[in-house]
Amino acid sequence: MIVKLGDICKLNMGQSPDSSTYNEEENGLPFFQGNADFGQTHPKVRLWCSQPTKIANIGDILISVRAPIGALNFASCKCCIGRGLAAIQADNNKCLQKYLWYCLASKVDELNSKGTGSTFKAISKSILFETKIPLPPFEEQHKIAETLDKVSDLIAKRKQQLEKLDLLVKSKFVEMFGNPENNSNNFQIEKLSKYLNVIGGYAFKSVNFLDVGIPILRIGNINSGHFKPVNMVFWKEDFTLEKYKVYPNDLVMSLTGTVGKDDYGNVCILGNEYDEYYLNQRNAKLQITGNLNKWYLMQILKFPSVKSKLTGISRGVRQANISNGDILNLCIPIPPIELQNQFADFVQQTEKTKTIINQSLEKLETLKKALMQEYFG
Repeated sequence: MIVKLGDICKLNMGQSPDSSTYNEEENGLPFFQGNADFGQTHPKVRLWCSQPTKIANIGDILISVRAPIGALNFASCKCCIGRGLAAIQADNNKCLQKYLWYCLASKVDELNSKGTGSTFKAISKSILFETKIPLPPFEEQHKIAETLDKVSDLIAKRKQQLEKLDLLVKSKFVEMFGNPENNSNNFQIEKLSKYLNVIGGYAFKSVNFLDVGIPILRIGNINSGHFKPVNMVFWKEDFTLEKYKVYPNDLVMSLTGTVGKDDYGNVCILGNEYDEYYLNQRNAKLQITGNLNKWYLMQILKFPSVKSKLTGISRGVRQANISNGDILNLCIPIPPIELQNQFADFVQQTEKTKTIINQSLEKLETLKKALMQEYFG
């Protein structure tokens, strides 16, 4: 049976309270403004509101209704929600809340396609209300939710394994080089311009993307801090674009994101899934020219105290950008190359383990997509 979302649940659209009621002193209810407050499954409390206007309850599904549309979290407490969110509570006589969660997760692309607005796309209550979803009997809803929970739990465990390995590498870095924030080992501080060149990408036009050819590296492929060869697009071989080619084991950085968000300035080393790549605009290759190991450089650029020297540059615009000059002018501690190389050996051994985990993770994510397609179309 196909039903309208509004017929099987309560829809509570958020509304921004007066900014004078925001506080960090835990006065009132936790306040979630939008997707920026979302965690893995539950929001992270940054602000409270002493005079809440719209309230969500424990267990409500919080959905982002402004760009990006469709992100989901569960409310872990009674909270105030701003206009970037809506709270959804299933009618327990008709639908299981967890089933509804997965069903909504399958509707992200559809909801985004219905977004309107010149600056930020958003969806209205009526669009949510009219969204059609399949509603099988309770027993089948429970079975679907249980199956997807099992796959989701395995995916979460794989991600936790990767996070622990990242922490291990970070711990090894501090053990060998000290804290980069205060250069506790008193290494020489140098500008990166002494050790590397920055090579920017090319403005490939999306209308000319192909299904085969040389893959184009876009921000989404490198912005997680790990290389992700997913949703790849391609370009024909063009010898005039040779300077924009990058290769396995090259170090690259994303240069564009959103002011105030940790969605740019991220680095990764390319994998060998393809023999060569084209680098899209607003990404850069960091080409080592001196006594600097790329594994050391990649890790130090991941430390918040170092990364913030790039992402913390204010230019008074909504879109955040890092320039080639920003990177070249960045000053970092430069340990002896022999010590850097020892660290690189350790990291590369860790990367082998991560590769195995990532392969398992990709299979699980593919399985989940296939199941979502089967259950929700």
